Amino acid sequence: MLTAFFFTTEDKTISKEALINEEIRAKEVRLIDADGNQVGIVSIQEAMEKAHEADMDLVNISPNAAPPVCRIMDYGKYRYDQQKKEKEARKRQKTTEVKEMRLGIFTEEHDLDTKATLVSKFLAGGDKVKISMRFRGREMGYINKGRETMLAFCDMVKEYGNIEKQPVLEGRNMSMVIAPKSEKEKQKAAKAAREAAKKAEQEAEAQTQSEIN
Repeated sequence: MLTAFFFTTEDKTISKEALINEEIRAKEVRLIDADGNQVGIVSIQEAMEKAHEADMDLVNISPNAAPPVCRIMDYGKYRYDQQKKEKEARKRQKTTEVKEMRLGIFTEEHDLDTKATLVSKFLAGGDKVKISMRFRGREMGYINKGRETMLAFCDMVKEYGNIEKQPVLEGRNMSMVIAPKSEKEKQKAAKAAREAAKKAEQEAEAQTQSEIN
């Protein structure tokens, strides 16, 4: 019974330790040419000659197969492209940090505005923010007020984030965590803002028309 073998490099990442050219010790290999065509089982000498004729490398892409599968390719260019892709992938991966912002029970409004601006930048950048508050001495009698201040602060940055962890009191410290909005949530909020602006514009036009009439 004949068995068909299909190997490609498009969906298979070749190991950095892959054997190439003279490093391949097998007596015969299943060869794939530079265009991805299945050549079949040939001797290692014939495979090396074909690679040399194409001015490319013979690369063992599946060493555990019997016989091993080798492909004729420009291995140097392949590794360069892979390294470039890996570098771009690392750039896209952002490590989420948890920033911290400390509030006071009776923080004045202009100070809250300043802190809210900074927290909004953190959230827009993809970082979570831990909001904390310390109760000292008789301030323990104002726990509810502190919680109200925290929730009001969260409302100030709601365009950029949502509450991931509600305010929790641990000893004399209260904290909550605000997480950045997902892309889907951002798009939904932007759409709602556009619709609200359009509705306001239509109402303003209707009011102007009514005054003219």
